[in-house]
Amino acid sequence: MSKIEVNAIEPQCGTTLTLGASGDTISLPSGVTLSGVGTVSWDTTAKTAAFTAVSGRGYFVDTTSAAITVTLPASPSAGDIVAVSDYAQTARTNNITIARNGSNIQGNATNLNIQRNGAALNLLYVDATKGWIVVSTGDEEESKPITQFVTATGGTITTCGNYKIHTFTGPGTFCVSSAGNSFGSSTVDYLVVAGGAGGGVDCAGGAGGAGGFRESSGAASGCYTASPLGACVSALPVTAQAYPITVGGGGAGEAGSPGPRPGIPGCAGSSSIFSTITSTGGGGGGSGSNGANGGSGGGASHACSSSGGSGNTPPVSPPQGNNGSASNSPFNPSGIDTGGGGGGAGAAATTPPGLGTGGNGVTTSISASPTSYAGGGGGGIRATTTAPSGGSGGGGDGGTRPPSGAAGAGGNGTVNTGGGGGGIAGSTGSCKNAPGGAGGSGIVIIRYKYQ
Repeated sequence: MSKIEVNAIEPQCGTTLTLGASGDTISLPSGVTLSGVGTVSWDTTAKTAAFTAVSGRGYFVDTTSAAITVTLPASPSAGDIVAVSDYAQTARTNNITIARNGSNIQGNATNLNIQRNGAALNLLYVDATKGWIVVSTGDEEESKPITQFVTATGGTITTCGNYKIHTFTGPGTFCVSSAGNSFGSSTVDYLVVAGGAGGGVDCAGGAGGAGGFRESSGAASGCYTASPLGACVSALPVTAQAYPITVGGGGAGEAGSPGPRPGIPGCAGSSSIFSTITSTGGGGGGSGSNGANGGSGGGASHACSSSGGSGNTPPVSPPQGNNGSASNSPFNPSGIDTGGGGGGAGAAATTPPGLGTGGNGVTTSISASPTSYAGGGGGGIRATTTAPSGGSGGGGDGGTRPPSGAAGAGGNGTVNTGGGGGGIAGSTGSCKNAPGGAGGSGIVIIRYKYQ
């Protein structure tokens, strides 16, 4: 057998170099590495712990005991190539994560998770825009676009089909470990409801406004029934980070006393916050005063010049709430003196004459079962045993005052609905001797596709 030793072989003319003839076999001895033609030299010792890959090398990754992260080379050049193979066919149980190390993968600034048993793939670095591209895989399924989903923890987690739901009834952290990609999911839908306000105290105290209500309904979260306020609102993109969650508390009702305390409305509800979304607490119900502004406005109390508070304050689009109503003072012909109702997320409060009924909230099934949130409270009423109703969605009923004897207290808003508290009507001999109803606390719910 003849042997030729040279440093380079070039074609005599043209640009094509032919090795062998049709039917010949070209063999390469063990240990030979071909460079510059998209091939790799395999490291035959299986990796059992995290490591950083080197361009031009292929790696068998053994995830029998635990998931393993393979970090791609830093500052790669066009043409760099890395290969990875699931050595023990356990990648479905213990994933292989390909850490991007600052470069894109398939054009996305997210890591790649290998979740299929026996998968093998080659990644070729192309440019800064697309970064590492999957150029060949070990089977037909893996040759499809790499699908990644949002992965996160925090709150109370439930599932609905292919969607995961995180419910926060108090402060917490929504911690995203994988931002997913456009082939799977990369956005989350949200419901952010602030705390409802407390009711006022007077001969007919105003009711507290509901907490602000903000919702999205993006395609990433499936076909749940959103409220009218959330039906056309885009979902939020997320990145791998911790998102602090604030759940607003309900405002206390105005504290009653034997003597008059005019001009002091019920306490405002507190804001709820997720990422860039802030819902404002409800405006307090009037006590010898106008209702206060807020997510939804508070109702006005027994006062000739009173007016309900403005909702959607500060303004957002779609609006996060509605106005509270004025009272009907002085007494109407039937002798009924009515405080204004608190505004709700779905409607403004009813303006007397008649009962000062709170504005209704809105219903959404983001948490899988239809639930109504952010209804305003009902205003207090004098000289009758008929109580004005709180708006649907957690609003407290108004207090009552019979012709003689003690008045019925304003009802509290329901916890974790953002409902406003009812106003109270004072008992005979004193217009202010008991506190108004407290507002209900808010809630934050996050939903996304996870598989």
